[in-house]
Amino acid sequence: MISKPLHFKHILELNFAVLCISTSGALGRYIVLAPEQTILFRAILSMIFMFLYCKVRGYDFKIKYGSDFRVILLCGVFFGIHWVTYFYALKLSTVAIGMLSIYTYPVITSFLEPVILKSGFQKSHLLLALLVLTGVYFLIPEVNFKNDHFIAVLAGVTSAFFYALRNILMKPKVERYNGSVLMLYQLVVITAMLSPLLLFSDFIQVKEQLLPIAFLALITTAVGHTLLLMSFKHFSVTTASIMSSVQPIYGILIGMLFLKEIPGLHTIIGGILILSAVFIESSRTIRMSKKMS
Repeated sequence: MISKPLHFKHILELNFAVLCISTSGALGRYIVLAPEQTILFRAILSMIFMFLYCKVRGYDFKIKYGSDFRVILLCGVFFGIHWVTYFYALKLSTVAIGMLSIYTYPVITSFLEPVILKSGFQKSHLLLALLVLTGVYFLIPEVNFKNDHFIAVLAGVTSAFFYALRNILMKPKVERYNGSVLMLYQLVVITAMLSPLLLFSDFIQVKEQLLPIAFLALITTAVGHTLLLMSFKHFSVTTASIMSSVQPIYGILIGMLFLKEIPGLHTIIGGILILSAVFIESSRTIRMSKKMS
């Protein structure tokens, strides 16, 4: 049974996590390294930050069951694919198109979660996910396979699929293990996956990009993604996905402020649709918490 103030606190924490994660759009466009190199150094720095945080807090690093360990490692692979394809989407397009293309993931989640976690379908989730998808449609400027922006959308949808799959598989583990520890293990996997790139990296260029990469590692990753993962204790993955759909709006605003990327009318319409879905889902979860309290 969850009290109203505590439930509201969880919603605020989820939205703060989303705000932190939304900085990835502008940073992905700003950092000049190839996407896979950016993700490698992001993962290395994030891994260091997360390890130090877990040690200071005295968290238990032990994973009790071999099956849990295998799933967590697999989620690390999925998370790494999500990051790399997402940053390719950003490189090939704009903050708006890159970020919004991955927001097919609430739709994908609403179909995958009931199948993988054996939970019932909720019609409200499907309708709200459809609303989000409609918003994303308005933000895609042109459907053309010869257009880099459309290829970026395909990369974004691929990113969305692996992100949804990783989130769903991680939900049962969040109930059993600390979210920061789970995030640490996934960062170790991503670092191991991409470590061969160290042999071909231009470290002078990396040094010039160290500050934005460090911000990406600490704020976007260590803080944002850990809080988002921990929110799965209080919301279904689908609910968290739909509520976090405000992320592209935050990202577009950050892109406007720092990169001077001004959205057009279609972007505004899409943003309104996405924000409407977030508002409806937030209101619904608050009403449900009242009934439970």
